[in-house]
Amino acid sequence: MSSQASSRWLFYCRPGFERDCLAELIARHPAARAIEMAEGWGSVRQIPPIELSTLVFPRQLLQWVADVTELPSRDRISPLLTAVEALGQRFSDIWFEYPDTNEGKALSSFCKRFGPLFRERAAHLLDTDPTAPRLHLFFPSLERCLLAIADPASASPWPLGIARVKMPVEAPSRSTLKLAEAFLVLVPEQELTQRLKPGMRAVDLGAAPGGWTYQLVTRGLKVIAVDNGPMKGSMAGHPQVEHQRQDGFRYKPRRPVDWVVCDMVEQPHRVAALMAQWLAEGHANQALFNLKLPMKKRSEAVADAFELIDDKLSAAGIRYTISARQLYHDREEVTVYLRRRR
Repeated sequence: MSSQASSRWLFYCRPGFERDCLAELIARHPAARAIEMAEGWGSVRQIPPIELSTLVFPRQLLQWVADVTELPSRDRISPLLTAVEALGQRFSDIWFEYPDTNEGKALSSFCKRFGPLFRERAAHLLDTDPTAPRLHLFFPSLERCLLAIADPASASPWPLGIARVKMPVEAPSRSTLKLAEAFLVLVPEQELTQRLKPGMRAVDLGAAPGGWTYQLVTRGLKVIAVDNGPMKGSMAGHPQVEHQRQDGFRYKPRRPVDWVVCDMVEQPHRVAALMAQWLAEGHANQALFNLKLPMKKRSEAVADAFELIDDKLSAAGIRYTISARQLYHDREEVTVYLRRRR
């Protein structure tokens, strides 16, 4: 059976952060109401279209258009194809997705087998225009599929909303994956090569053992790594790295740098104030940093940090842009990209 739900929205998120997604959406649109919450995803209604890039906790936000239930194990394709054809649209692509949970692993294997079979039957619904809407078939279970639609220009370009990156063997720690993902998700692709040029200078606060420094060095930047702890592996004694054994909250560069990055374990308001200070005092033009969140009221903690940053930069007469996302490689934290505007 299928039911239409064109005014509803489906979001994906890190398991355990469903309520934070809802709180963020309600803060933006007080009329928003939850329809369904499950581990790693949820659905809401009564919100207008929202740009995913302006949100922190959702990995993906899609228009939910139909709910197909009681899928028979012997033939799931026919009822799904009927539901898709009833939409009366053609699509640039079809993605087959599932919750990013332990239980979702079995659904992952199913989608890999099911996807090619469905595509073959649905070939007449595919459009060669890359700007056409993209169809998402999201399986909460083997018996149910949520049909959702995305605008490829504004939705996440990665399945499940996850920009997966590989662990470099030379990197001294897995934290390197956070910064690699952050550059993909938070810095516009068409501007990345201009904002991260070889020869630029950066400061990495709380650098040890060197995971974030590694990402900067591999892009040709010269890095001042600030940490009382030791740099390890390939970052120990690297010719592009100057290691300063100092407190990250007290260090200031001798001259302005292009970037400051920070992954220190500290209260979010202290890190937010520090990064705002770096930009307000002209020490850096761009900052990328993590905010470690409390166990409760996490969306409120992010909002408070943003307000603090705005107060400091507005008082200094600094125009800026800011974006943030809870990345796949983040845990109880969000990653923020802050940039001075000229």
